[in-house]
Amino acid sequence: MITDFQLEPLFSASTIAARLTSLAGEIAVQMPPEFVAIAILKGSFVFAADLVRALAARQVNPEVDFMTLASYGTQTVSSGNVRLLRDAEIGVENKHVLLIDDILDSGRTLKFARNHLLARGAKSAKVCVLLDKTSSRQPKPEILADFVGFACPQEFVAGYGMDYAHKCRGLPFVAILCQ
Repeated sequence: MITDFQLEPLFSASTIAARLTSLAGEIAVQMPPEFVAIAILKGSFVFAADLVRALAARQVNPEVDFMTLASYGTQTVSSGNVRLLRDAEIGVENKHVLLIDDILDSGRTLKFARNHLLARGAKSAKVCVLLDKTSSRQPKPEILADFVGFACPQEFVAGYGMDYAHKCRGLPFVAILCQ
């Protein structure tokens, strides 16, 4: 088991599942019928998979692809430098895009991703995040999410796809990292 830190549960698996159902409803109503869902790896992979399944339950079946961006490495604080490691392969020209990410903090990563997809010709690029850390923080983020699962405290969180030094991704809940 993990021994160099402890986790304090923040959002349980059942709480996340319930929110995903309602979030999929919001997206189904607000997104056009045809769109591309692009998950930002690695942290969003569990959230994106569950969200796409929740959308399918509402007869919404977007094309799905992935981008890999990096700014954290093995640290708990972003380097501030966003790097594109893998681009989405699906053509986005004249298509609506839903960017899916695990967490919105400074907004640099999502702003980079959205601007990149718009530069590739996307008709629109909306943002969906599981967690929004920005609601009570100044300065405000560089981008705002169109769809949010939960407001998140200003703590480092892990689980449900999000990691701490490549650990904890498989946990079915979101927890605060206590070192």
